[in-house]
Amino acid sequence: MQNFEHLKKFESNNWSGGVTTQLFIYPPTADYQQLNFSFRISTATVTTEKSDFTTLPRVSRKLMVLSGETTLYHENHHTKQLKKFDVDKFEGAWKTSSIGKCTDFNLMTIGKTTGEIEAVVIKKDQHLVYPIENKWDWVFIYLFSGKLTLLLNNKKIEINQGNLLVLNETVIHSLELEGIEHSELIFSKISV
Repeated sequence: MQNFEHLKKFESNNWSGGVTTQLFIYPPTADYQQLNFSFRISTATVTTEKSDFTTLPRVSRKLMVLSGETTLYHENHHTKQLKKFDVDKFEGAWKTSSIGKCTDFNLMTIGKTTGEIEAVVIKKDQHLVYPIENKWDWVFIYLFSGKLTLLLNNKKIEINQGNLLVLNETVIHSLELEGIEHSELIFSKISV
């Protein structure tokens, strides 16, 4: 059997450049402000043309643009322009700023925890078998837009825009997905 949760409601908070929404934090008792998490998944809407990122010592970050575009400036490191579904990886301790309004998806990890993020687009009525490597302890599916079904444990689960499906103790080798509507998904795969 596969352990899973289907999450639909999330807490949002303002930050200097817009609004951030925490989708998942592990362990569940962790506090983002105290940086005592193993990993955190969130989205952010950047509403100001220029913003400075909060310094997060010991945190490794992966950021993907979901809509709009932005250019990230990492002082003394690199600069990267990001359009839809482009990803940049950087350290939270770096002095980072951005120019451009966008909605983005963030994966933050601390210590030995590692992860990858990937966008997948499924067209309406398209059937997709998505492979899962057995090295991941957690797999998350965030539905940025659209609606789809997922076959899991011989049960069809409908996932709507803004939902997060959380799979842990992954013992499956693939996921069967079918688009009810044109759908844009973000897969996060994490090893702790």
